[in-house]
Amino acid sequence: MDTHYQIHAIRYAHLDRTARHNFIDGDPHDGPMPLDYYVWAITSGGRSWVLDTGFDAAVAAARRRQLLRPVGEGLKAIGIDPATVRDVIISHMHYDHAGNHDLFPQARYHLQDEEMAFCTGRAMCHGLLRAPFDAGDVQAMVGRVFGDRVVFHDGDSELAPGLTLHRVGGHTRGLQVVRVRTARGWVVLASDAAHFYANWRQRRPFPIVENIPAYLEAFRRIEALADSPRHVIPGHDPLVLSRYPRALPEVADIVRLDLDPVGPEVE
Repeated sequence: MDTHYQIHAIRYAHLDRTARHNFIDGDPHDGPMPLDYYVWAITSGGRSWVLDTGFDAAVAAARRRQLLRPVGEGLKAIGIDPATVRDVIISHMHYDHAGNHDLFPQARYHLQDEEMAFCTGRAMCHGLLRAPFDAGDVQAMVGRVFGDRVVFHDGDSELAPGLTLHRVGGHTRGLQVVRVRTARGWVVLASDAAHFYANWRQRRPFPIVENIPAYLEAFRRIEALADSPRHVIPGHDPLVLSRYPRALPEVADIVRLDLDPVGPEVE
């Protein structure tokens, strides 16, 4: 029998900004276009995988982001104790995806070879490229390597039936997306391969990019991996919360991505 997973998107932070900051070519209208920050939980048969680990209150203050709910509290709200999580997937090593160093003490971390080489190598000699990384996050990951708690992947990998990783690069050299089989079909958690629906649908890259051609080609890949455009989930778009049903009736910032969208199509 095919395994079907549930997927929760859990918003933990927010940043008010305008559209010109979200496209490499700016935006002539420059209206409000805030970012939301998410982690994702993938569950089936009592087993949980967490995609990305977010940042904590200290990083939120240092980078002037609004922390809405600590990541651990968001996971506990849907019945996941971070202390018991066995597998964490890191889409890439930027500060908003790889923090909260002590939150998952039992987990092994799944990371692309290229990403680890990127965030510990020559590229980090350049301030522009290292700005979205946090040295403490990178150091913590090196410590996990020496503690036998990192599983490296080189390209595409299957973590479990119906759950696969796919390196696409572009935003960072080793960015990976996650393909998940659900009751509604194959969903792709695109992370920062597409911050917003608009980055992807309009083919307009986000300004933080390591390789523009690879970034643009990543759109083809996520479209090929997903069952339809309705099955692609961007990494930072507030529209995700209005498009998908709430996981808990009283909580607005945790939604179910394995269920059909309830909001309108996004152009």
